[in-house]
Amino acid sequence: MLNLYDKFDRRSFLKVGSLGLTGLNMAGLTGLAQATGATNPWELFSGKAVIFLFQQGGPSQFESFDPKMNAPTSIQSMTGAISTSVPGTSFGGSMGKLARLADKFTVVRSYQTGSSAHKIQPIVSADTHGANIGSFFSRVVGTNNPKNGMPTNVAAFPNSVVEDEPAAFDQFGRVASAGPFSKGYEPFVPGSGGSFQDDLKLHIDRLRLDDRKQLLGKLDNIRRKIDSDGSLDGLDRFQSQAFDVVLGGVADAFDLSRENPRTVAKYDTSPLTRFDQWKDMNNRNHYKANSNSLGKLCLLARRLAERGCGFITITTSFVWDMHADVNNLGMVRGMDFVGNPFNHAVAALIEDIEDRGLQDKIMLVCTGEMGRTPKINARGGRDHWGGLTPLLLYGAGIPRGHIIGQSAKDGGSPATTPIRSPSLIATCLDTLLDITQLRLRVDLPPEVMQVAAGSPTIFNRK
Repeated sequence: MLNLYDKFDRRSFLKVGSLGLTGLNMAGLTGLAQATGATNPWELFSGKAVIFLFQQGGPSQFESFDPKMNAPTSIQSMTGAISTSVPGTSFGGSMGKLARLADKFTVVRSYQTGSSAHKIQPIVSADTHGANIGSFFSRVVGTNNPKNGMPTNVAAFPNSVVEDEPAAFDQFGRVASAGPFSKGYEPFVPGSGGSFQDDLKLHIDRLRLDDRKQLLGKLDNIRRKIDSDGSLDGLDRFQSQAFDVVLGGVADAFDLSRENPRTVAKYDTSPLTRFDQWKDMNNRNHYKANSNSLGKLCLLARRLAERGCGFITITTSFVWDMHADVNNLGMVRGMDFVGNPFNHAVAALIEDIEDRGLQDKIMLVCTGEMGRTPKINARGGRDHWGGLTPLLLYGAGIPRGHIIGQSAKDGGSPATTPIRSPSLIATCLDTLLDITQLRLRVDLPPEVMQVAAGSPTIFNRK
């Protein structure tokens, strides 16, 4: 049975294995709505998407977007600074590609998570009642796009695009948590297995979707039949809709081998670091996973966004914790091994979105759980700091070429009104949902209303 509304469970939405491929028996979207008399929650969806790149470990504001080169040397960026395409603005020296694109996005220099702990705020925090931000979106509109079956909320980790890289790093919290909502509202995690994944028969394998070739072979046969005679004889209107869901691009969206090889190469971050230089460092596998997967995760996120997934979380592992060159990476080597892939991947994503004309449809958020101390420590690194956190926002009505807020002279606190996580979270959900209409809903948990409609957004894009 194809179920679209909140009162139906997610597991039963799309079970390719049990559909039989030779005779689907579904009520269809229209039939279900007529049968239940339900108001379609999908009408609250803006049609836009949010890609949230979570920089786990705590990126430095100085070496990224606020280098403070006029401050004492014990404070200023250890990687120097580079001028951007926005006059009078500079970024850290590792951000060269993003510096050239600075006229297309906004940097917030007064954002603070307020915590210096290794948790996973703001993507999952007390401000979200312990749920991934995307779970609020799927709790409102449902867990699947009714046009093609695409999951509305996805969390992708290194093994989602590279088979032998690790899955989620959950030591400090589960990114794929649904908090107070049922497990059915957890983000769909490609490459991780699980019942819903098994139902779709979708598994990532060596940079491509392990689609169980027999299954996709049957789907390809169906496609060829549709292409040859334009119809599927013997199917009623609702059964035809069901085939449209199965064939509507869910499998293709997760399959990077369907992409132009030149596009894949443009995103690829794996050649940017030499693994043979990493023998002396702890957590080597985290840095390797980041380099091997970050670009491809950004590409996967774009593919999902343009096919109707609303909220996509991507994160590699615990790589931004740059205390020292002894047990972690210090700032200089850390920005070489971690900052360079970030600069490359995010720039490739922004350029790709622009080239495809999707800049009004896709919002990108890049931030971590905290920032870094103003003072460089004796080991060549920076320690935990909750006073300021770097934040990049792009697309879907975000002002282009703006710097929002200012930091204090030492870069450790806001010099203007702080922007905090509830406003960032509200901005994400305001991008996805018609908040005015959402306030009229009486059938949603209070947590949804509190998080989605209870805080001001960072700015008014209406």
